[in-house]
Amino acid sequence: MTIPTPEAPGLDAQNGDALKQTILLVDDDANIRRVLETRLTMFGYDVATASDGEEALALFQTVQPDVVVLDVMMPKMDGYGVIQALRQQSEVPILMLSACSEVKDRILGLELGADDYITKPFSPKELEARIRCVLRRTAGGAGPAADGSGPREIKIGQLMILPHKRQVFKAGERVKLTGMEFDLLEMLMAHSGQPLTRQEMLTKIWGYTPERHSDTRVVDVHISRLRNKIEDDPDNPELVITARGTGYLFQRLPAATAI
Repeated sequence: MTIPTPEAPGLDAQNGDALKQTILLVDDDANIRRVLETRLTMFGYDVATASDGEEALALFQTVQPDVVVLDVMMPKMDGYGVIQALRQQSEVPILMLSACSEVKDRILGLELGADDYITKPFSPKELEARIRCVLRRTAGGAGPAADGSGPREIKIGQLMILPHKRQVFKAGERVKLTGMEFDLLEMLMAHSGQPLTRQEMLTKIWGYTPERHSDTRVVDVHISRLRNKIEDDPDNPELVITARGTGYLFQRLPAATAI
């Protein structure tokens, strides 16, 4: 793994804004930790590192990172266990590093709550791009309602969505969505009644174009997670509907509430 020369050390290469976010990097390979820490520090991130799952959970409480970059295969506690533990207490974005050749192993991490995965070997430049994308979206949202111009609330049966607050309630109870899940919901609602392809959603929400068919499984898993949280019957969804041969669509909203 080599370290490409950054376009502007300490700056976001896209807009030149200084980055202040903290990354928790978890990997049992000391060489990988050293290379990635060097690369990410050169771009202005604060980087905390851990070599196993137990250390990562302890350090998480101390540093309160903006994003967690997490290896799967580690001693003491593997990445899957860390994801489960983190999701019980936080909606922090989690990028999973996976050397697993089986797609089902990578999908398991997504089902447990990871936002995305990168398969090893990978370039630090690719990782930094993924991190930059997820942080940009979770820093207040990049959807159509982020500027406050959309409706203050959208009611659909027992579901209430507050786009300006990025909050969802069901039967009066707060539904905890991760940043990616809310972005996905917001994008689907913004195009209510219009089918969106998995490729469109992956490019818009996750910030990269799929190179393999398996890449789009990220969307499928997040759709499943979203349905489990907002649908009355996730196996027979009425809100987030499968568009056969295309992707997914959100039920058509009345014109007065469409965002």
